[in-house]
Amino acid sequence: MTDNIKSKVLRHLVEALIAAHGENLASITLYGSTAVEDTTDDPHHNVLVVLRQIALEDLRRSVEPVRVWTKASQPMPVYFSLDELQRAADVFPIEFLQMQKARRGLHGSDPLQLVETSDANLRHQLEYELRTKFLQLRRLYFPASQSAEKLAALMVESLASFAALFRGVLMLLGREVPVTKRDALHATANELGLEVAPFDRILELSSSPRAKLNEAEANEIFGAYLAQLERVIDAVDQIPGH
Repeated sequence: MTDNIKSKVLRHLVEALIAAHGENLASITLYGSTAVEDTTDDPHHNVLVVLRQIALEDLRRSVEPVRVWTKASQPMPVYFSLDELQRAADVFPIEFLQMQKARRGLHGSDPLQLVETSDANLRHQLEYELRTKFLQLRRLYFPASQSAEKLAALMVESLASFAALFRGVLMLLGREVPVTKRDALHATANELGLEVAPFDRILELSSSPRAKLNEAEANEIFGAYLAQLERVIDAVDQIPGH
């Protein structure tokens, strides 16, 4: 059943969850970039686990499989019951749409076929998440401004969250959504007429840890970064469907 899963750590998780939950396990789904890339390596795998019902004892059965999984530097699996999955689509449209975009079933039926989202819910969540993360980014500037290194780290860490939201913007606009972070940033910049240079500079910092910025350079990039994020928020705010 798991012979077609090339990643050893992923195959071990699936086998352990099947053994732990038996008939209560409705499905295991791999989503994100590794769901569409055929690889034998063990990169980070995003996993959705759906149980028919979730009580404390069910969570306890997952403790050991999840411990082994996270010890291998894998992200924590996302757990839903079947009922929660259907009821939560109006609250988490971005997450579910991204899962639907790139997914591969590892066990059981496809749970995301049950999920229905709306553009109105998607636009509302996008604006809320963008504004919340933008305000947090601006607030975190104060402690990070103590050094160019801290400010660079703040930009690198925050860009991943914004890139995920940019995919949601593309979904809302009915555009093709790239899987990689760089492509998603570029596609959104092209769609909204943004300056892509600040995003590219931050991506360079993330791929080249030894790259150094002086204080003036770090602040210049941060200011340009904030300006482009504000333009994204303004664009989403003006999309019909409040």
